[in-house]
Amino acid sequence: MLRRRRPLMRAAMVGGTAYYAGKKVQQGRTHEEEQDAAISDTQQGSDAAPPPAPAAPPAEAPQESVVDQLTKLKSLLDANVLTQDEFDAQKSKILGS
Repeated sequence: MLRRRRPLMRAAMVGGTAYYAGKKVQQGRTHEEEQDAAISDTQQGSDAAPPPAPAAPPAEAPQESVVDQLTKLKSLLDANVLTQDEFDAQKSKILGS
């Protein structure tokens, strides 16, 4: 029974891998076609209309309190996103020292 299962398992793995690779190739082709269409639309659109006026600068976002910023930094440090040196550098920048 074990002798029969190995070729079947191998065939299933090869078939699954080939299917996955084919899907990735198709996704890549679709993505390239979308990019080409976007580029051609942009080129055609630039010939017909002038560029839009620059937008007004965004309003300043409300400043977070120092405590909130330090709390976020500490949570990043605890999650091992930041090293201790990076944490200390950002902390000193926030505290202005």
